[in-house]
Amino acid sequence: MRMTHSSLTDHIDAPESTPRLEKWLLPLIFRIVGPAPVRLVLGNGKGFSPPGVAPRFTMWIRDLRTLAELLIDTEIAFGDAFVEGRIRVTGDLADFLEVVYASMGDAHRGPGWCSRALSRWIGFWQANTLEGSRHNIHSHYDLGNDFYRLWLDSQLVYTCAYFPSVSATLEEAQTAKLDYVCRKLRLQPGETVIEAGCGWGALALHMARNYGVHVKAFNISREQIRYARQRADEEDLNDKVGFIEDDYRNVSGKFDAFVSVGMLEHVGAENYPALGSVIHRTIGDRGRGLLHFIGRTQQSQFSPWIRKRIFPGAYVPALREAMQVLEPFGYFVHDVEDLRPHYARTLEHWLDRFDKSASQVLSTYGAEFERAWRLYLAGSIAGFRTGTLQLFQIHFAGSKYAPLPWTRADLYTESSQARESEAAEWIPATS
Repeated sequence: MRMTHSSLTDHIDAPESTPRLEKWLLPLIFRIVGPAPVRLVLGNGKGFSPPGVAPRFTMWIRDLRTLAELLIDTEIAFGDAFVEGRIRVTGDLADFLEVVYASMGDAHRGPGWCSRALSRWIGFWQANTLEGSRHNIHSHYDLGNDFYRLWLDSQLVYTCAYFPSVSATLEEAQTAKLDYVCRKLRLQPGETVIEAGCGWGALALHMARNYGVHVKAFNISREQIRYARQRADEEDLNDKVGFIEDDYRNVSGKFDAFVSVGMLEHVGAENYPALGSVIHRTIGDRGRGLLHFIGRTQQSQFSPWIRKRIFPGAYVPALREAMQVLEPFGYFVHDVEDLRPHYARTLEHWLDRFDKSASQVLSTYGAEFERAWRLYLAGSIAGFRTGTLQLFQIHFAGSKYAPLPWTRADLYTESSQARESEAAEWIPATS
């Protein structure tokens, strides 16, 4: 949403701020976020930016109450005030958040006591129990498939794509990701696969259609399961794919491979032993698996604003935390890959499509919903660009799994070196 500062103040009934308070309070924001290249304007005031820094963006704050909230808990206050229209930002929102995240990283500011307390309170009420998980998933994924059709690809893949080239479309990149997962698992015709958290069914259908495997896919989103079953009917794949509306903790049976794409974020660290137990009882020591999930470089609380407004019950683990799923059961980790730049690019496609569909989102869900999701997508872009978020793929296997190929050459096409060279041109900077 690109707006000039003049358009903001001309069209909003903003109260006059007290100049003395303005000069004293506005600089306090930069003690929290660091010297970001941002000009802060309170009400109809003249604004303030860090000394010696040329501002690239303007952030308008409606009143002293909003400013005070920012000083108490910056993340929650910014998110809520942006959604409610009490904060406006000029320029590209993702670029603005990127420079702020980078500045906050340089300032080494951890969450304040208020944010930590709120995070614990949210965590208590959004605990991923059997009942709690169903409620959390329903709140996010059952908003209606028509909403997600507005900005996802044609298969409704709501996870990081894999771009084999800079020019790849979102549809091409999502299909490439599905195939990349299958190649990492080295699926063979006739094998059996268990998928935990199957989304709208794209991966399960791809595995069955292109690799000849039999898949049982679990999910507790009613809307997603209904859509996935419809697709299986249309493609005549019901003999190879079963979509089951149930929690991953209720998975049973023996399988050759386990796969989970974009579900670990909804499990919660307290349930990692339960997930590990499910994996072990389904593939034992002879199977192999893949976990694909958003992660962090170090352990930290996940955004309380995102958990409050977008993803209830979500938790993004550090890599060492995620290993607690596998280590107690003696699994060998054969490969760990970070696809962070690919998720930044995926989100850029999503936000572009979301922007083009903004009028439909506004008419159906309202202005606050539209601003919340815009902020969520833009903030996620900034997180992956700056490295506060990662996208890990862990390939693992039991101790009795047959030896893997000597190299990873089979995972890539003949033009992989050229594509890697091309990709290096668009990997985002970390500052």
